[in-house]
Amino acid sequence: MTRDAGQTVLQGVYFDGRSSRDQAATLRVDAQTATLELADGSVPVQRWPAHLLGVEAPVPGVRRAVTLPGGGRFETRDDAGVSAWERATGRNRALSGVRALESRWWAALAALGVSLAALALFVVYGIPAVARQAAFATPRSVLATFDRETINLLQKGEYFGPSRLSAARQARLKAEFRQVAAWAGGGYPYRLLLRDGEPGGPNGLGAKGLGTNAFALPGGTVVMTDQLVALAKSDRELMGVLAHETGHVTSRHGLAGVYQALGLTLVTTVITGDIVSAGTFAAAVPAALLSGGYSRAAETQADQVSGHYMLGTYGTTKPLQTILARLAKDDSDESGGSSKKSGPSIFDLLSTHPGTPDRIAYLKRMEAEGKPAPTR
Repeated sequence: MTRDAGQTVLQGVYFDGRSSRDQAATLRVDAQTATLELADGSVPVQRWPAHLLGVEAPVPGVRRAVTLPGGGRFETRDDAGVSAWERATGRNRALSGVRALESRWWAALAALGVSLAALALFVVYGIPAVARQAAFATPRSVLATFDRETINLLQKGEYFGPSRLSAARQARLKAEFRQVAAWAGGGYPYRLLLRDGEPGGPNGLGAKGLGTNAFALPGGTVVMTDQLVALAKSDRELMGVLAHETGHVTSRHGLAGVYQALGLTLVTTVITGDIVSAGTFAAAVPAALLSGGYSRAAETQADQVSGHYMLGTYGTTKPLQTILARLAKDDSDESGGSSKKSGPSIFDLLSTHPGTPDRIAYLKRMEAEGKPAPTR
């Protein structure tokens, strides 16, 4: 940079905006006027009012660029000269402040900290909120597809087999479940699938079976295994479990959890630059449904739904408390090696439904307080 009669003189190259060929040039600028002169004189000297010129933000290691009227462009490595002209004319004051901060390590470190904090807040609060909205915005037809594909995945993986219960027993349980489904409402096409959670037998090939279990899929399909039916001492206990599962359906807990999990994956892919297709996202949903669990808040909400059903139908939540306690004991026996259940299951009433003692205590409080059921 040189100063000539109040002007800043910049040496660089000129692009006419029509070709990629550059030409050595000199740009003289002051507060009012800008003059461009090519080194070979092939183009007459050009002059413009200085305010018609634009100055692009600086990028480390890249030449400073000045945009010219008519689509031309002047580039120079004289960053100091361009910066001096900006200061003299009051250009890009905000960008100059940003650049000054970037040049200070503590400011850069603080900016990084703010960015990480913002990302953490988005992950903790933003993604769950978006996931809940997305879950409720998902069309019913899509929910039915998720149910179908997940059941197909379980069948192909031999995680369950046809129920061994008698036809009469199955019919009775389905009839009782229809009463639960009618009470749950929400317009879902509820259906109860009864399946053998140990398709290879307790000592056979059923080590990866569902075992003693029940779970709900987003579209209203509820699966309950023969082993859970056998564990229960009354149908009231089973209806308490099934009412709990309808709470997950109406609140769309499962789908929100899937969207939240896949949302974290999508954030990661954005940061790393990887691209995930919509087809891959859709294909991942059944697997995510099978591997996902529920938060304590979701469990409490589903327990509240079941508690209201139990209080309204039977006048007590004790049947649900009882089977939860029995499940916990059964799981504890299995851990000690004395259980006859098959191996670990994908959807486990305990591992995916945390805090069994707290849940039982909550149901006891509901009964003691006589909480009224919400309008459905």
